[in-house]
Amino acid sequence: MYRKRLAGAAVLVVLLAGCGGEPAAAPDPKASPEASAESAPSAPADPRSTEERAVLAAYRGMWREQMAAYRKASVKGTRLKEYAALNALSRIELDVRQMKEAGTVATGDLGHDPAVAALDLEAKGGPTARITDCLDLADWAEERDGKPLPLPSSQPTRYRATAEAQRWEGRWRITEYTPEGSRTC
Repeated sequence: MYRKRLAGAAVLVVLLAGCGGEPAAAPDPKASPEASAESAPSAPADPRSTEERAVLAAYRGMWREQMAAYRKASVKGTRLKEYAALNALSRIELDVRQMKEAGTVATGDLGHDPAVAALDLEAKGGPTARITDCLDLADWAEERDGKPLPLPSSQPTRYRATAEAQRWEGRWRITEYTPEGSRTC
């Protein structure tokens, strides 16, 4: 009998330690509202900001995989379809195909400054978002046969781009991508 109590006490100690120690005391009815507000758990994260972060993560993921494809002029081995779909995916695949045909690959980096410009979580057909970005070509480079290719002289080094995203089956994907090379930022 003594061993059963001892084992039961040990289990109780482990459970209490796992839950943060002693059981919570009942709130003091004389406590000030400020004291109870400070001890109250924080409010859940704003669903809008959570969705905006998810949209930007999808956009950055698309660019990460796109740059991997540009560096080898092939989409094989990339996870583009996890981040891009519809017209955006088709545009990237066409760019990569043209790079392969021309014998070019990317060797530099492309700078970004994306922001969610619009978010509609109640859109008919599912949530949608619009992203604006300022692309920076300062560190961008391409080469053919190991030789650097200059940017066209008319190409601004910083220009705007927009993207559209949709959430399907709980995952954001970039569905449209439009570079606006004549609009500087």
